[in-house]
Amino acid sequence: MKKYKKPLPSMSVWSAPFWEGCKREELLIQKCRDCGTFIFYPKMYCTNCLSSNLEWIKSRGKGKIYTHMTVYGFQPTEFSEDVPYVVAVIQLDEGVRMMSNIVNCKEEEVFCNMPVEVVFEKVTKEFTLPKFQPVR
Repeated sequence: MKKYKKPLPSMSVWSAPFWEGCKREELLIQKCRDCGTFIFYPKMYCTNCLSSNLEWIKSRGKGKIYTHMTVYGFQPTEFSEDVPYVVAVIQLDEGVRMMSNIVNCKEEEVFCNMPVEVVFEKVTKEFTLPKFQPVR
């Protein structure tokens, strides 16, 4: 594996299960055991009822693009060789939204409500990043 030169996520105590799931190529989100609300990004308390009774569940890893943008320039230097690239907010089937890249697709083919599915990119020994591609 060649050296990864881009910024890496910060791992916290409550986000560690998410990143461990990504290493296993499982997209994990939280679910409140008290009210059933799905939660992303990782939190200590339910965003609906403030319960701390949360569990990690495996997401289907499918959803639709809620909104997107294509980066053509003025990106951080570490991403220069990736231009153009698409950054999107994906609404997962479970109802939560997450930001990621759209890959394996030409940027001009990306559109809102496009069905997408998670794919994983192993970038270091510690981190595997979730990205999304059109449903095949």
